[in-house]
Amino acid sequence: QVQLVESGGGLVQAGGSLRLSCAASGSIFSLNVMGWYRQAPGKPRELVAHISSGGIAAYADSVKGRFTISRDNAKNTVFLQMNSLKPEDTAVYYCHIRNVRGINEYDYWGQGTQVTVSS
Repeated sequence: QVQLVESGGGLVQAGGSLRLSCAASGSIFSLNVMGWYRQAPGKPRELVAHISSGGIAAYADSVKGRFTISRDNAKNTVFLQMNSLKPEDTAVYYCHIRNVRGINEYDYWGQGTQVTVSS
């Protein structure tokens, strides 16, 4: 099992910045992908960004150039630096980790943290 604890959400004005953190504990495989998803009211959950244990990152087109994902493997922590925030970034942000071993994948989710961007 893996536990994920998120922090850093809140209320910010458009154009502002927030930094989300997510600390993972438990059975974390050496090969894994950590990332952030978000879900706005009435919309499906969507990928924001993810980063592999090897440091390869990928972003949704809607956040490219504004958000940066990073991780500290020694602390099993992933960060999401969000700049130039827009009202449409308002959502609950969920931390996610996928453990990978061979053909098996195991997904775990955090409890979510609210990000609200006012116009």
